Amino acid sequence: MTEAPTRAWRITPLAAEHVHSLAECHIASWREAYRGLVPDHVLDAFDVDRRAEAWDRVRLAHPGSTYVAVVGDIVVGFASSGAPRDRAPVAPLELNALYVRADWYGTGLARELLDTAVAPGLPCSLWVFEDNPRAQAFYRKHGFALEGARKVEDFTIAMQVRMVRPARPTESTE
Repeated sequence: MTEAPTRAWRITPLAAEHVHSLAECHIASWREAYRGLVPDHVLDAFDVDRRAEAWDRVRLAHPGSTYVAVVGDIVVGFASSGAPRDRAPVAPLELNALYVRADWYGTGLARELLDTAVAPGLPCSLWVFEDNPRAQAFYRKHGFALEGARKVEDFTIAMQVRMVRPARPTESTE
């Protein structure tokens, strides 16, 4: 009898030992996913040490808000959530980031990171590039829908759209 393969990654809250590898993963993920959408000079200017410092500040200021997927000592994906940053929030929680290295697309890792950062059924909002149909399809599959709001992304001139997942109705106990 053949045994089912074990999952290659483990998901854990962001800790100090992950910060540098998370920065490398974040930058590599942006370059893999957004080349052609975000100007090359923006993607090429990202600095691992500065990104690591930024993630360490997040780790210290918001413990338990960021989860990393680790294979060995290497971060291959991550998700971060917290209070909404919008002036007029449409949900009590915002998915701030969800990235998986291209080699891990289609493995279930992104779904597991999403479910870890934002429990299934909780209402949540997120911003995604308007010209990123792959990401939008992933989020639709997990209950998110375009809400109508748009804004320019902070690092680029690329347009973002807001997606929202409403609370999943609870089942009646009648």
